[in-house]
Amino acid sequence: MKMKTEILKLLRETDGYISGQQLSRQFGVSRTAVWKVIRQLQEEGYQVGAVRNKGYRIVDSPDVMTKEEILSLMNTRWAGRNILYYDVTDSTNLRIKQAGDEGAPHGTLAVADRQTAGRGRRGRTWESPAGSSIYMSILLRPDIAPNKASMLTLVMALSVAEGIRQCIGDGGDIQIKWPNDIIINGKKLVGILTEMSSQIDYINHVTVGVGINVNMTDFPEEIAQTAASLRTECGHTVKRAPLIAAVMERLEENYDIFLETEDMSGLLERYSALLVNRDRDVRIIGAKEAYEAHAVGIDRAGELIVRRPDGTIEQINSGEVSVRGVYGYV
Repeated sequence: MKMKTEILKLLRETDGYISGQQLSRQFGVSRTAVWKVIRQLQEEGYQVGAVRNKGYRIVDSPDVMTKEEILSLMNTRWAGRNILYYDVTDSTNLRIKQAGDEGAPHGTLAVADRQTAGRGRRGRTWESPAGSSIYMSILLRPDIAPNKASMLTLVMALSVAEGIRQCIGDGGDIQIKWPNDIIINGKKLVGILTEMSSQIDYINHVTVGVGINVNMTDFPEEIAQTAASLRTECGHTVKRAPLIAAVMERLEENYDIFLETEDMSGLLERYSALLVNRDRDVRIIGAKEAYEAHAVGIDRAGELIVRRPDGTIEQINSGEVSVRGVYGYV
């Protein structure tokens, strides 16, 4: 498994050909063992060119989602270095919570090509198609008070938005809808769900799940007007493994900044710059009332600052309310 990851990485990083002899010497295995790995890669969809007396090189790398592909692209210290990969699973959040209870290390990442019981806010579940999206959950073990854990949702939202921007460049207008939906050109692209296992004053672990619509072209009727994918908005397919690696890279950096102050102060400027609700009229939908107000931005605790029509300033906690645009989703 590790050799396959390393060979894939070498092929990707080498200009021109790399010989079978060189690979067999480097990994201390036979030429036949190397050839078997190359065959496996070809069967997974990689176009690996083989020329006698020259060796191997990658001609084209398709949208392959395997543990080896993701690890070969990962450029982090701890985020996503330990991967649990599933062709199909019920929910990556459930898999990570179980792994967390069983002692898996901080930064463990569960990735699935397809989910049968994806989970959203307020307990909603859905089935997800294979081959078109990213479903992943990461295990975090922060040494912070439990009442600060909800801010990790915002840390992840910023990381996902920045990772997507890194991968697609100027291909779409990526923004954050407070607290943790990522939108593109005004439509929902990403959902994030954070769940915590804790004692009264101690966090056992936090699970942050992320669902990204990457290459989907069809959406269920009830969300067709408000949902989008990178493919529908950018006009081309996007490879999923490099996007996962980019998000992990951004998360590792942003998480470390968050831990320095245990609040959003170090990330406030970048998060606010992407906030679609900033300086807009919004509709606040709480358990007891719904009202309209003007969103000013967020504070260091990650709460949304709003100004009511009478001028009263309030801080809104994401666990208690939903926020909508006055005239639609955003």
